[in-house]
Amino acid sequence: MLRQQPLWAAGSSSLSLSAARLARLLVHLVVLAASMPFAVATYGTLSDESLARIPTAGADFDIHNGKLLAPILIPRVPGTPGSRAVQQHFVRFFQEQLPAWEIEWHNSSAKTPATGDQLIPFANLIFRRDPPWAAPGDVARLTLAAHYDTLYQPEGFIGATDSAAPCAMLMHVARSIDAGLTAKWEAMKAAGEAGNGLEEERGVQIMLLDGEEAWVKWTATDSLYGSRALAEAWESTPYAPLSTFSNPLGSISLFVLLDLLGARSPNVPSYFQTTHWAYQRMASLEKRMRKLRLLASEATKQFLPESGKAMSQFARGFVEDDHVPFMARGVEILHVIPHPFPSVWHTMADTAGNLDIPTVDDWAKIVTAFTAEWMDLDGMLPSIPAQHEVRETAKTEL
Repeated sequence: MLRQQPLWAAGSSSLSLSAARLARLLVHLVVLAASMPFAVATYGTLSDESLARIPTAGADFDIHNGKLLAPILIPRVPGTPGSRAVQQHFVRFFQEQLPAWEIEWHNSSAKTPATGDQLIPFANLIFRRDPPWAAPGDVARLTLAAHYDTLYQPEGFIGATDSAAPCAMLMHVARSIDAGLTAKWEAMKAAGEAGNGLEEERGVQIMLLDGEEAWVKWTATDSLYGSRALAEAWESTPYAPLSTFSNPLGSISLFVLLDLLGARSPNVPSYFQTTHWAYQRMASLEKRMRKLRLLASEATKQFLPESGKAMSQFARGFVEDDHVPFMARGVEILHVIPHPFPSVWHTMADTAGNLDIPTVDDWAKIVTAFTAEWMDLDGMLPSIPAQHEVRETAKTEL
């Protein structure tokens, strides 16, 4: 439900952490902080030439007939025909355009306060691409996530920023890096570097999650239906003996969650000290792309303005969202959600017409660049036709 409250008071989908749970999280944060220098150094920087090869979604983000975005702009309450139609849209896109990606369904069901004894089905969709020679338990995966469900009430709620646009962004990311992944792995095989143990095996997975929204009022049990079930299932699903990772949860190298994106001039803070380095990498890519005039939105400041945030400025509060069940189990989180929330949040005004499409497209390009850099795709991305003409008002110094 993402209830909006003062950010550092409790977190906007506020669930109270028990003292024991908070202690476990704090211990994990200390361990991660000690390992941060290693994580920062594990991949290189995308060149300007590679940044220029990050494609725009163009007409595919058209709100009326865009191939990626338009089919998601309908009510998507779990268990309804609208939800099933959007699931089919996601699956068809990967089956037809990205056949090298593995498709995994994770199904669960639960009762809700609004539906009594009726079991509501929740379906998470995971789209994954690993090095073709690697065993599943040996791959560290960058995980990009968004939820696709919408509020049960008010009836007819569209949820354009919450979170149709983020889902479309992630579809664009997958399409934009696919050829680069193929080129990288074919080059590694040709050079005899495939599976030689000299480099960590890296893959990428996109998770489109169901049941994030509360049905009546946000509580520990009326929220995050899909992500709670998935995190629990992955924690208890072992990989083969002698695998690098013990289970799918442990193979998540970074969990990047997108939510409430698509309104003009967003302000996205850096929420977690242990992943501030990843926030800085994404913010640096945004800044470089603006200087190269590769982004189109009329931003007066960066979407990600807190690269210089001091360690003493981080607090314990955070915005609670689909990352919580994963974070509670030790997964590193980069939460890409604006504060304050968009003015249309949880109102009937969260419609396609209130999306700022240049901002939507810019987010898709920034997250694509972050993913391509993480996956070491510099020099591997294919050439694209001449970039769309960016607006003359685009800022070059932010």
